[in-house]
Amino acid sequence: MHQPKTEHGLKGRTRPTKLDPFKPQINEMMENGIFNCVVILERLQDMGYTGGITIIKDYVKPFRPARSAPAVRRYETLPGKQAQMDWGITHYIDEKGEIHKTPVFVMILGNSRCKYVEFTKRCDIYSLLRCMTNAFEYYGGVPETVLTDRMKTVITGSEAGKPIWNSRFEDFASEMGFVPKVCRVRKPQTKGKVERLVNYVKDNFLPGRKFKDLYDLNSQALMWCRKVDSKVHGTTGEIPLEALSKEPLLPLPDKAVRDKYRWETRKVTRDGVVSYDGAKYGIPWQYSGREVRVRIFGGFFEVYYGEVRIARHRTEYASGRIVWFKGQYQGLAEKGGIAVPLPFARKEGTESVEIRPLSVYDALAGVISNG
Repeated sequence: MHQPKTEHGLKGRTRPTKLDPFKPQINEMMENGIFNCVVILERLQDMGYTGGITIIKDYVKPFRPARSAPAVRRYETLPGKQAQMDWGITHYIDEKGEIHKTPVFVMILGNSRCKYVEFTKRCDIYSLLRCMTNAFEYYGGVPETVLTDRMKTVITGSEAGKPIWNSRFEDFASEMGFVPKVCRVRKPQTKGKVERLVNYVKDNFLPGRKFKDLYDLNSQALMWCRKVDSKVHGTTGEIPLEALSKEPLLPLPDKAVRDKYRWETRKVTRDGVVSYDGAKYGIPWQYSGREVRVRIFGGFFEVYYGEVRIARHRTEYASGRIVWFKGQYQGLAEKGGIAVPLPFARKEGTESVEIRPLSVYDALAGVISNG
């Protein structure tokens, strides 16, 4: 007589894998918007993971959000010919749990795919030209053309199908040596490389990243650019940083020209402060009411009057803060708030004064009153 068939003791059991101890970390990454398995693999390896990427892909796949987009034509460019640039809006959470928006400038060279990323407080014309200057210096040269979206800081309109350039941007392009181009209306895919870079920054660089301030965030962004550009690019089959050395970029203009686009003009208030990116910085009171040049340089906020630096503060990235200048109001009370000598007349010795009768002055007063 046959015994009833019993269930095998191993049936239904799942075998432990190398990934199991790291699944909580993967879940946390996915909660922060990280679904790129290459990025997940790199971070897990830093934690001691020794497995492969396939098992990670299998685990992440059910959680990956669906994306669909229409097919577009891929545009390729010759070495040194073109860079693409754009702005993106990213988000971060401060120590109080509040969500903030911050613009990010991105540029990518069309042939080598070498990337430049910089976060800013604003996306106005001053920030744009400063970021472009920094990008050109990072690349070590200037591409022949720069393709951009139809943003107001670049064009003010169009006439007969041709763009009317923002005058400041046009002057900048002329001094830097590149030809500006804008993508065709309703054809944003012509700058698809930079569109993908914006998403790459949002999906891979930013999620879960910790930083102290904007300077720290930008330092990490450049390290990230160098890291991803040190690997073989999936489309070109080359390493972007190595391909960059083969790009025949135009030479950088003189340093004086480049530095000009890092400056902004500000008027000092009566109480001796200037505003910049939401913060206020103290200036020696003698410059109240005057126009000064300001810039962010090496993590410091610098103020110049003419060619003389009159104040230097460590950059304050929190809006609303006031950074006072040591000795800012020294001597203010003694001078009565006047920064320059009053236009006094000077009395000389009596021997050099011509003596005139009072009638002469009376006559002069009569001429004046009747005039």
